[in-house]
Amino acid sequence: MTGSVWWDLLIGVIAALVVIWAALVIALVVLGPRGGALTAALRILPDVLRLIRRLAADDAQPAGIRIRLALLLAYLAIPFDLIPDFIPVIGYADDVIIVTLVLRGVVRRAGIDVVRSKWPGTDDGFAALCSLTGLDGSRRSTSTTD
Repeated sequence: MTGSVWWDLLIGVIAALVVIWAALVIALVVLGPRGGALTAALRILPDVLRLIRRLAADDAQPAGIRIRLALLLAYLAIPFDLIPDFIPVIGYADDVIIVTLVLRGVVRRAGIDVVRSKWPGTDDGFAALCSLTGLDGSRRSTSTTD
């Protein structure tokens, strides 16, 4: 391959990444949490982080769940985001959506009762978590293995 082919390939890859990023930003703006939901999510964020850490450290959970949660914690800890947090309203939306998707998967695998037993916050905070994630906090689930 010649030098210009490499540059064309590099430019193509960068352009594709920019297009994918723009599509994700648009999806977050359209599908992301609205003002009240985002405010509630930010209010319970410290408890959600403690919940994720507790679930990830629980040896009783299948390895698949613990790995997903560890990857989620790593994603939340990295200093750059899909959408920078300084952008009003949607800056935190990508984190909220990713946490929501991972927690839904964890509840499906581990059960809502396990998540409830590890919840460090108040009952109102857990109700807000269930509301934000679309989970039914009143039902009891059975655990499954990975």
